[in-house]
Amino acid sequence: MDDASGEICDPRYGEVDSLLEQLTKSKALHVLMILDRSSRALRFSELKEILDSPATTLSRRLKELEVHQLVTRVKDSDGNYTLYGPTEDAKTLSPIMEDLFDWVSIRFDRNSN
Repeated sequence: MDDASGEICDPRYGEVDSLLEQLTKSKALHVLMILDRSSRALRFSELKEILDSPATTLSRRLKELEVHQLVTRVKDSDGNYTLYGPTEDAKTLSPIMEDLFDWVSIRFDRNSN
């Protein structure tokens, strides 16, 4: 391990980069946290109201998060409305997001004193 230049980069680093690129887009983490904390799947209008975000931003984030298999889209029981919820992968990501939030909060508190 002395000479890192001779090592081959693990391809999972690229996957981490891709995921972080997605999660750092405007409102992406916020969408995931809202869906994770909700006891049920939410309608677009409910998400938009909670996020206080333009519809185009929310629509883009939901589509991107769905491509990354972090958000699932389902119909309500009557088949009238589209609902959004976290996938199992998003649920397993939740503790990591919580830890990141806690870490940032500690740094913020420490640096604001």
